[in-house]
Amino acid sequence: MAKAFPFTAIVGQDEMKTALLVAAVDPSIGGVLVFGDRGTGKSTAIRALAALMPKIPMVDGCPFNCDPDVKPAGLCARCEKGSDNLKSRASPIPVVDLPLGATEDRVIGALDLERALHDGEKAFEAGLLARAHRGFLYIDEVNLLEDHIVDSLLDVAASGENVVEREGLSVRHPARFVLVGSGNPEEGELRPQLLDRFGMSVEVKTPQDVASRVAIVKQRDAFERDPEGFTKQQQRKEGRVRRQLQKARESLDSVDVADEVLEAAATLCMSLGTDGLRGELTLVRTARAQAALAGRDVASLADMRALAPSVLRHRLRRDPLDESGSTARIDKALSALFD
Repeated sequence: MAKAFPFTAIVGQDEMKTALLVAAVDPSIGGVLVFGDRGTGKSTAIRALAALMPKIPMVDGCPFNCDPDVKPAGLCARCEKGSDNLKSRASPIPVVDLPLGATEDRVIGALDLERALHDGEKAFEAGLLARAHRGFLYIDEVNLLEDHIVDSLLDVAASGENVVEREGLSVRHPARFVLVGSGNPEEGELRPQLLDRFGMSVEVKTPQDVASRVAIVKQRDAFERDPEGFTKQQQRKEGRVRRQLQKARESLDSVDVADEVLEAAATLCMSLGTDGLRGELTLVRTARAQAALAGRDVASLADMRALAPSVLRHRLRRDPLDESGSTARIDKALSALFD
């Protein structure tokens, strides 16, 4: 298996790296949408983060990556039946690519034709959503995804469960994952329903200074010439971030959010005219995850402010009379309300 480029060796793109770390600490945030130029390290950062994640317990032989430590109600039907005698193994957090040309059967699962023809048995063949459970589902060029696949993703993202009723099959299994999408906005827009499901949206741009571009090329060239040696050089930094992530995931539930942060989140969303309450909820969750990453037990107003552009830029209504863009509008509102 090819080595992933080390997360700690990625030059620049700090907003993207922070958003990915925060989403990894708290998967309930809803994932990350990364829009920007080609060749800016989008897919590299996502795969590098997955390599940093601590191993998790999984039921041995389960095609749905079930967690042996949850109550039987949170298991797939097969594991629920044998919940008194489940064997577990420590496994890397799954990272599943959803290719643009994937069929609906490949994504949600379907009848296992080989077993049906060979054994006469009606069995379910797990799809990509099953493989991504408790991990990352990565969609490159997410804005070009076909509508029927988007519909399936929306259903699962809303419920955390994949339900398949077709070809005489009736199967349901848990499917909770961090959804990560990337794309180039010049190639088309994302459907609003799917856009709203992403917790954060970040913009990445090609560096415009010579020093940064030279540093990126040097790092990449060194990695390609000697992946083992380059990865070993980053081992200490990678270990530090891995421990930081693990500690943050373990301490997340004990981090408090002050009332002033809740009030500030509501005030900001009202000022910007965001629809619904998902903006406030995500602001609170990201602030909590950011505090956990920093090793603090209380989320502050500074945590919320730091992540507000990522949380809200894709939730704003377009104003044809305002040419400043979403990020500038959020920065302006933050300054007006809290400075």
